[in-house]
Amino acid sequence: MAGTLKLEIVTPEAVTFSDDVEMVTLPGSEGEMGIYPMHVPLMTQVVAGELIVRQHGREFMLAIGDGFVQITGNHVAVLTDMAIRAENIDAAKAEEARRRAEARLQEKLSGEELAAVNAALANSLAQLKVTRRRR
Repeated sequence: MAGTLKLEIVTPEAVTFSDDVEMVTLPGSEGEMGIYPMHVPLMTQVVAGELIVRQHGREFMLAIGDGFVQITGNHVAVLTDMAIRAENIDAAKAEEARRRAEARLQEKLSGEELAAVNAALANSLAQLKVTRRRR
């Protein structure tokens, strides 16, 4: 379809989203990236944050975790450890996860544990950001 690109969001559990969209805004490691059809080919890192999708003239948001994105003309493939649509986020659970992660950061942690706790904190903060913006 002209004027669209295929967006696929894949997590370890499943393909979270796969459809034609008009635009995608991604949280990249160097800042936000707006992706339109016929974008230059690119592969880069995405960070935990808010992914915005424009489809049929309307926007919706997802909270995503760290991962990678591959962009090839009219195809965007996002590989991430978390992808949750805004309406499916439980703000109370995300806030509790944030508190637990921040408490764990006060403990003495191994390098691997520290990385896991930081990832959990980033994911919960991404979910909270999306829920707050949605209001």
